[in-house]
Amino acid sequence: MLDVVKVASYISRRYEQTFGVRIDEMKLHKLLYFAQRESLIQTDEPLFATAFQAWIVQIRSLYKSGKLTEHLTDLEIAPYLPIFDKIFEQYAPKDAWTSSSITHGEKSWIKAREGVLPDENSSVLIDIDDIRKDAHHIKLRRYFLSKLLPA
Repeated sequence: MLDVVKVASYISRRYEQTFGVRIDEMKLHKLLYFAQRESLIQTDEPLFATAFQAWIVQIRSLYKSGKLTEHLTDLEIAPYLPIFDKIFEQYAPKDAWTSSSITHGEKSWIKAREGVLPDENSSVLIDIDDIRKDAHHIKLRRYFLSKLLPA
């Protein structure tokens, strides 16, 4: 497992290198979520241990103060490059609101927001087992799509 601050720093730096602009905070949190879910899809293990609310409090603070400066070593990142490559291919080009629509449609987010009004913030943590269930559904969808679509 990786340190969430290093993962957020890596995503932030890679986003700026790829798109030429600083990642906005909501987009960063969405890509962290997608990276966590993608790790569960590809490896059946979480990428990092930190739990989400709708965001990760520690990352929010570091982002706002411009202190996402931790680095993953080549050895640390190597096993996870396919995960990062997938989220940068599939999700990074989308705007933050589209990414938000995707996450808010997943059962893990819906469950964590039960009883919370749409315009209210929630401090309920998103259960990793619920993210795991969403990951399983996406893995199945990808499998079936791969069988339907020519290579």
